[in-house]
Amino acid sequence: MSSNCTKKVVYIDSKHLRKECDRIPQVNGRATLVHELIVACGLLNHLTPVPSRLATEEEISSFHSRLYIDFLQQVNESDDLEAHEDEQEEFGLGYDTPLLSRMYDHVRVIGGGSVVAAEALTSSGAEVAINWCGGWHHAQRDGAEGFCYVNDIAMAILKMCKKFQRILYVDMDLHHGDGVQNAFASTSRVMTLSLHHHGPGIYPCSGDVTDVGISNGRYYAVNVPLHEGVSDSTYCDVFQKVTEKVFDTYRPDALVVQCGADGLHGDPVGCAFNLTSETYTTCASLLLSRGLPTLFLGGGGYNLPNTARCWVALTAAIAGCKLPAEVPEHDFLGEYGPYFEFGVQPSLRKDYNTKEYIDSIVQQITENLKHVELKEKSQSSEKR
Repeated sequence: MSSNCTKKVVYIDSKHLRKECDRIPQVNGRATLVHELIVACGLLNHLTPVPSRLATEEEISSFHSRLYIDFLQQVNESDDLEAHEDEQEEFGLGYDTPLLSRMYDHVRVIGGGSVVAAEALTSSGAEVAINWCGGWHHAQRDGAEGFCYVNDIAMAILKMCKKFQRILYVDMDLHHGDGVQNAFASTSRVMTLSLHHHGPGIYPCSGDVTDVGISNGRYYAVNVPLHEGVSDSTYCDVFQKVTEKVFDTYRPDALVVQCGADGLHGDPVGCAFNLTSETYTTCASLLLSRGLPTLFLGGGGYNLPNTARCWVALTAAIAGCKLPAEVPEHDFLGEYGPYFEFGVQPSLRKDYNTKEYIDSIVQQITENLKHVELKEKSQSSEKR
């Protein structure tokens, strides 16, 4: 497989990281599936593998509260998880995000992967870093939420803030990136941009276009609420229009991109969008064309073979490689049947995002960003 990529692309991996990610109930085995397909496609030859490590308590506490960390440490060695049922609800642990054995160890492993990726961009000369075991964007400061036990994204961004003055976070998951937006809602150091399914009763019930941040971060949260049936053409069109306006206004020094694949057609949890892998590779290419240090992370994606197809296609696009037409022979080939092509086919479902609706969203975002433009000009004048 040839490569025309001249960037140093770091790939975060370790057996421990994959094993820990694999035991998250909703994506059991996904990390191994993704990694083995990357290996089978020969992509490791075009990446710089970097081993993960455990996050330190200081790194975890850079975002998460002392109370949450104390609870995780308290139950870490517990043999009777049911004994903590009353306490766990206080920290968002329950039905959809159940308490796991060795909870604190889990948080250290998952958080550490994205911290190492951030370090690769800040101190190791990498231009792009990939951690498909990261991207848990719903976790809040005080607890778990929405399948997410630790907000590795917030931890990575805080690490990157030590070098980069302005960071743009882009969230492509089907669900609103509420945990990351909440983490940085009051600062202009980080702008959050989330494109997601939105409407009454749709989890996490946030992320309207009027949701723009607070205090010093007001208008530095950009939300693109989308209706059901989003097609590749609709998504890529609005993505290009909004990111162009964001870059023109904010001019970030670095990017963090969450690539949740639950917007793919056939996802059993998302069930709302009608995307293929081409949307993800097209949008990633648009971001990479900016030439900024960029961190790519995973996220949602509950049709595991399709998520693997998508993230491996993204890995190839980032590394400047071409994929074979079909999934190569390897130990997990059977997971990709009954068809073995790399492409994820869209359905014939209707796209409820009309041109008028998309135009109105882009117009509202444009108006919101005018406030950012004024703030940026004011700050620039003050520095002179």
